[in-house]
Amino acid sequence: MQTIKADIVIIGSGVGGSAVAHQLAGSGTRILMLERGDFLPNEPQNSDAEAVFLQERYKTRDEWQDASGARYRPGQYYYVGGHTKFYGTAMFRFRAQDFQASTIDGSPSPAWPVSYDELAPYYAEAERLYGVRGQSGIDQTEPPRDTFPHAPIPHEPTIGRLAKRLSAQGLHPFPMPSAVDFGGGGSCQRCGTCDAFACRVSAKGDAEARVLRPLLAQPDLQLERHAQVTRLIADDQGHRIIAAEFRRDGLITRVEAPLFVLSAGAINSALILLRSACAAAPDGLANRSGVVGRYLMNHHLTGLMAINPLARNETKFPKTLSVNDFYNGLPGDSNARGNIQMLGKIQGAMIRATYPTMPRVLADWLGRHSVDVLAMSEDTPEADSRVRLLPDDRVEVDYRPGGTHAHDRFVRHVRGVLRRAGFPVVLRHGFGIRAPSHQCGTVRMGDDPATSALDTMCRAHDHPNLYVVDAGFFPSSAALNPALTIAAQALRVGAHLREMHSRLSQLA
Repeated sequence: MQTIKADIVIIGSGVGGSAVAHQLAGSGTRILMLERGDFLPNEPQNSDAEAVFLQERYKTRDEWQDASGARYRPGQYYYVGGHTKFYGTAMFRFRAQDFQASTIDGSPSPAWPVSYDELAPYYAEAERLYGVRGQSGIDQTEPPRDTFPHAPIPHEPTIGRLAKRLSAQGLHPFPMPSAVDFGGGGSCQRCGTCDAFACRVSAKGDAEARVLRPLLAQPDLQLERHAQVTRLIADDQGHRIIAAEFRRDGLITRVEAPLFVLSAGAINSALILLRSACAAAPDGLANRSGVVGRYLMNHHLTGLMAINPLARNETKFPKTLSVNDFYNGLPGDSNARGNIQMLGKIQGAMIRATYPTMPRVLADWLGRHSVDVLAMSEDTPEADSRVRLLPDDRVEVDYRPGGTHAHDRFVRHVRGVLRRAGFPVVLRHGFGIRAPSHQCGTVRMGDDPATSALDTMCRAHDHPNLYVVDAGFFPSSAALNPALTIAAQALRVGAHLREMHSRLSQLA
């Protein structure tokens, strides 16, 4: 077995792993980043809805199963940059109250061990790093903040008319914070294929284009592709992590280092920890509390197609509008709450991928005449909502969302808002755990080692040289896109690791 040595090993090149690397690169630390995928090829199929949705060209060929045993191909995309290669560019800060304890229809949502104020400077750094565009001062739920690095992306005509009709209802639509290289000198071409597509001109603020690509010239960062980490190895006492093993082309390579950062995504990080069970940790690494793989959350996500049969929607980039008037609850129903934001423009091929019996002509007509909206609510953490590692390395995702009824009440209200805005028909479709959306919570952080796996710096309570820095650390999901919060905490952790390395170097 070949053995590689490094100072720090980062497993995963998505929004978490890349932000940690950003803080460490140039410090003289030998960083080895292991990514199970490759660079996403730049090809015409990147922007072809038939290839992306019907042929599922970029989705993993792996199979998982649900609690009933039904097998499926999960919505996982393994490329340098992780899921940000296909995300919709939304970069929201969590609201200050999202870090506090709350309940939804009696289901508790715990407080975070860190506050908004602690993350605020790292939110600002992440916004600069990703080139986020937006406008402060309109959204009444917005926490204290400085100005955005860039002005917001202007609405196209159809979205601008929707914003006016929402304002006429007494609502406060605001520019959606979006990581897109738009405007004078920017590379965005408003091509119409952004959300759920890869960007061929690197205009989307994804982790590979905005963070990793500039780092690859650093001599202290080495990126190994096609390197699927299978497990971590602890010492005989189960205290320190001494190595990781990855598989490439059927061969196993051992990587040894004093420090490991696991950023493989909420589900895959939990699987690696469970797969790393040993005599000293029979239930998996970092799992003395028993929470690893548990408390899986995903957000309640409902897509709404607001249809005006008499008007075509020619919008290319619709993700310029959001509404948070109901973020703290509906009038008379504080539990029914969430965020409203635009989806990327729905095309007929996307509809047929989900509803294969629908005639092409009808699917295409719906795509041309719809304005597409996402209603998002918090998914409260449930201990029995979990990912399991079964015999023969099979993966079971037993997803049990919390707060479902409250979300349904919220969606009914949003449909009424859209009808009053001039759309007589509003269709709905729910996005479940199989979609590549907002999975989080499987390696939660907290102050108490008996009820959490990580401390406030994402360091494992059980292993002083292991950090888990992806959406798995979330104690709760809030009701906003997770990418910026992952990046902010990862920058915070990376700064801590750089300072720690500097102190150790001075002592040496």
